[in-house]
Amino acid sequence: MKLHDLRPNQGATHKRKRVGRGSGSGMGKTSGRGTKGQNSRSGGGVPATFEGGQLHLVKRLPKLRGFNNRFKVYFVPVNLDNVSEGFEAGSEVSPASLYATGLLGKLSDLVVLLGRGEVHKALHVKVHRASKGAQAKIEAAGGSVEILPYEINKNLPRS
Repeated sequence: MKLHDLRPNQGATHKRKRVGRGSGSGMGKTSGRGTKGQNSRSGGGVPATFEGGQLHLVKRLPKLRGFNNRFKVYFVPVNLDNVSEGFEAGSEVSPASLYATGLLGKLSDLVVLLGRGEVHKALHVKVHRASKGAQAKIEAAGGSVEILPYEINKNLPRS
């Protein structure tokens, strides 16, 4: 078999339907649209949401959907592999130092320490939350984990 022998499978390709090219084509005169009526006209037809004059389902549904929990707390995850690469042994890992190294977007963000990766140096970590696995790995390496206090809805606008 060579490249010039390659062909699509039988029936895999179809010729383009050329409408309005004479009665001999089978798609002449009305071009397969029938005679008169809304759908025979150019631009004719009904919207996809049309239900025979009944109010559209889209319009029957309530406008405002969803729910925003005012008391949800968002934490920025920081993993052990990021912490072990960016800090020297014996150094303090706090939100301020994470912000300085670029691991934290805003200084006001709450930080959660997660256990992906390994730590082989003693680090003193101060975060708002830490997983049990991450805490165990830090303490096994000779470091310590301090949980910082935080307010739940300090960033909410007053109404």
